[in-house]
Amino acid sequence: MADATPTNTTDHIIEIREVWKTYQMGDEEVHALRGVSLDVIRGEYLSIMGPSGSGKTTLFNMIGALDKPTKGHVLVNGADMGSLSQEQVAYLRCHNVGYIFQSFNLIPVMTALENVSLPMVFSGIGRKEYEEKAAAKLDLVGLADRLHHKPFELSGGQQQRVAIARAMANDPGLILADEPTGNLDLKTGQDIIELCVRLREESGVTIVSNTHDHKMLTASDRVVDLRDGQVERIRLRDEIEIQEGTIEGIEGVEV
Repeated sequence: MADATPTNTTDHIIEIREVWKTYQMGDEEVHALRGVSLDVIRGEYLSIMGPSGSGKTTLFNMIGALDKPTKGHVLVNGADMGSLSQEQVAYLRCHNVGYIFQSFNLIPVMTALENVSLPMVFSGIGRKEYEEKAAAKLDLVGLADRLHHKPFELSGGQQQRVAIARAMANDPGLILADEPTGNLDLKTGQDIIELCVRLREESGVTIVSNTHDHKMLTASDRVVDLRDGQVERIRLRDEIEIQEGTIEGIEGVEV
């Protein structure tokens, strides 16, 4: 079994130390996370996988400061996410972290250009600059001819490409992708994975993906398998055998 951290670098963008998350359900305590420790290497593509109830969504929310640990620490670029003020969290999300969501989360009355521009508006960039930069980001994801289309005029794959361009708007060091292929068909999902890999290679951005999609295995440098709120195993890409076939009745790959 591979160590949790590749040995060729110690440059960690995320450091998770003995994180517990406990919820009170009536008289019962439910431990969503139980002492999770993990380092994420700057520039890698890491996938968090596990069955429903494994704790992967809770861990993902900790990294994005959408929730706070009951015990332990989550550090992003050295900042302890659990101790930041709301203003500090907002600044970090705007400037250092990009988000990709399963449901795209595009604003329906805005065009693709306006949706991608929005994070730059919040960061204080002038209109001419953010419109030029947003157009360049859309070109990067293959949508140069869709700048003025609204979400309802785009396919699911195109909407997710807009969402990826928006996530890259302020050139963050970290992208958090929450089930990015969950609402897409097999072929479109594969296209989105390949796009994420290409953008990672070109920009050096770190991608952490919370996913059920086994196609992510081909893109990931490492895969963290969670079960019952704990890290069950961490696999390097070279340790994962991937073949054409079926997983649980779904055409795709088998491991």
